[in-house]
Amino acid sequence: MKNMNLMLIVFAVLAASTIATGASCNLRGHYVAASGHLVKNPRCYGHGNAGAHYRCRDGSYSHSEHRRGACSRHGGVARSL
Repeated sequence: MKNMNLMLIVFAVLAASTIATGASCNLRGHYVAASGHLVKNPRCYGHGNAGAHYRCRDGSYSHSEHRRGACSRHGGVARSL
């Protein structure tokens, strides 16, 4: 329960700062994933593979935590890194 409350607070801060600033790279370039974890936002770091978990079929990289949904707009996952 404590972790859930913490994640709700983080999400609220992220949402509020995005609304206030219009910025897309908050929380030091991370976003809150569906799992509740903070995940590196590739939009804030360019298209490099540093910290990526998957290589997509079109040659781009994904920082998604799970294979499902990773590279969904890039032809699917070519391989795990």
